[in-house]
Amino acid sequence: MLKKEQTVIGFIGLGVMGKSMAANLLKAGYPVVVFTRTKAKAQSVLEEGAMWGNSSKEVAEKANVIITIVGYPSDVREVYLGEHGLIPNGNHDTYVIDMTTSTPSLAVEIYEEAKRKGIHALDAPVSGGDIGAREGKLSIMVGGEKEDFEAVLPILNVLGTNIVYQGKAGAGQHTKMCNQIAIASGMIGVSEAMAYAVKSGLEPENVLKSISSGAAGSWSLSNLAPKMIEGNFEPGFFIKHIIKDMSIALKEAESMGMEAPGLALALSLYKELAEQGEENSGTQALYKYWQ
Repeated sequence: MLKKEQTVIGFIGLGVMGKSMAANLLKAGYPVVVFTRTKAKAQSVLEEGAMWGNSSKEVAEKANVIITIVGYPSDVREVYLGEHGLIPNGNHDTYVIDMTTSTPSLAVEIYEEAKRKGIHALDAPVSGGDIGAREGKLSIMVGGEKEDFEAVLPILNVLGTNIVYQGKAGAGQHTKMCNQIAIASGMIGVSEAMAYAVKSGLEPENVLKSISSGAAGSWSLSNLAPKMIEGNFEPGFFIKHIIKDMSIALKEAESMGMEAPGLALALSLYKELAEQGEENSGTQALYKYWQ
């Protein structure tokens, strides 16, 4: 297990979730070196004591545990395997933890390249959105070597409360696909229920009091339906990113010969919203489809 006093954490990607996650690591007493493409996004964590790295390469040179949460699989590939990436420039015995939702096959490729360099790689995508990131209550699903998972578990415990080792490299990403498939159809149900409540003349806030703690209860119903009612469509998780995740999940399902009609429907609805200019809205903006 890594000793805290010998650990320097690198953190790459300071978006809606990453910024809060890096801040929580600082509050837990870890030295943190950060890098993100737009330095202005790092300002708040730099003010809280984080150190700045000018590139992924510089982070790789300074840190012995590096966490990434970036946008797309192409970004993951560049951060890990590019000329200035973590694997070509990382030190022996570094731990790299990708928390981006990405493709299982890329997670396996990174693991294999890392192993050749004596670097420990884990795929550990998260669920819980901006609220879970801010409160340190993310669900974290981890693939890779079990002993590597156990070595970094104290760090993961700072970021989440439901942390489960899922198996070999790629297993974390496959588990995240299960998560996104469940969310995809669920968001249709939540949005339709709120639209129905309004059109039938009910007070949607009262409807939520009745249904959120019953059999219909879900995280989306409790946390996102109130935002729908308020007309708050600010992103805790971007529509453009849920489209990316669902596209990966649908491709994986098809490669296994599995039909996923609920997922396909949700993806088509979100794509329609994105085409209408909603790609940077939060996923709760699916409600607008019925407005």
